[in-house]
Amino acid sequence: MANKKDKRCGWCLSSELYIDYHDTEWGVPCYDARSLFEMINLEGAQAGLSWITILNKRENYRRLFADFDAAKVARFNKTKIDKLVLDPGIVRHRQKIEALINNAKVVVAMEKEGESFVDYLWSFVDYNIIQNKHKTMATVQSSTDVSALMSKSLKKKGFKFVGSTTCYAFMQASGMVNDHMVSCPQYKAVQAKAAKTKRPKHWPK
Repeated sequence: MANKKDKRCGWCLSSELYIDYHDTEWGVPCYDARSLFEMINLEGAQAGLSWITILNKRENYRRLFADFDAAKVARFNKTKIDKLVLDPGIVRHRQKIEALINNAKVVVAMEKEGESFVDYLWSFVDYNIIQNKHKTMATVQSSTDVSALMSKSLKKKGFKFVGSTTCYAFMQASGMVNDHMVSCPQYKAVQAKAAKTKRPKHWPK
């Protein structure tokens, strides 16, 4: 468990699971469609809840939602939904479950039209990571003009549970923005990981 001298971002210090997520995943740029689909839907599932609640249930979500394979999830029917609503391994909120399946259908439709889900999402930050320089959690925003624009666009496409705050949390998690404190060891670590992570070759530099 973290000690009082820990320089990590303060939000992650309450549990080992949180710390591990913070140290290995949060803020690392992701260019994988399946992973991005998972992230944005889990952020939607979090609405009104704490993120640690979702982290504790994440493996169950992966198991019950075909490891977030959008094509498979898009085929879930009412019988499947009725079973999911009764499963204590996930957040038993029918609208959130239906939203996830709906979102999968939207992604599949995008792909059929030749539109890349990855390119679409990263286009909101012009394919580049936003490097913030927060010294305290007090300056970290819960939403921005960019996340509001993303939210509006996603909703227009048919996505659900993608409000501006949810979109910004997604941007933070997926590495579109580096919101680690500058004093946090992961601030520079994320920058180093970003430099080594292969971006899609067709993206502008």
